[in-house]
Amino acid sequence: MRKPQVIVLTISDSASRGERTDLSGPAARAELERLGCDVLSVTVVPDDVNMIREKLLEHSDSAAIDLIVTTGGTGLAPRDVTPEATQQVIEKSIPGLPELMRMEGLKSNPRAALTRAVAGLRKKTIIINLPGSVRGVQESLAAVAPILGHALEVASGNTVRCGG
Repeated sequence: MRKPQVIVLTISDSASRGERTDLSGPAARAELERLGCDVLSVTVVPDDVNMIREKLLEHSDSAAIDLIVTTGGTGLAPRDVTPEATQQVIEKSIPGLPELMRMEGLKSNPRAALTRAVAGLRKKTIIINLPGSVRGVQESLAAVAPILGHALEVASGNTVRCGG
């Protein structure tokens, strides 16, 4: 049994320009490592659909990455384009994951209903959009943790250990 190989992408114009510290990417890393995943990198990418798509393609097409988690860019602001970039690269949608994340988020924050996060599969890599806040990242990963390992196992065809 091996640990899933994971990439975290923080989608943020201001963090990519160094105007603010990325907190959500490191929070995602900490939660995923706590779940037993091997997080290979946390990278900051601007809110640009082409740049996001490029990074998603690069990592999902490498065949070495089991999971890509994005943080940020899932709201209603004009520059929030993470779901659009994700939809351009996934081959199969996994709507139940964002549904679980929204249900969990709604328990403590009614604004969770506004997230446009999506999840899907490209080749053998699962891609999940998370909110851009530390609390949103933690709640969302807690919501999917009980089924994450099974999803990664089925998608990759490998026995992996992560989540519940």
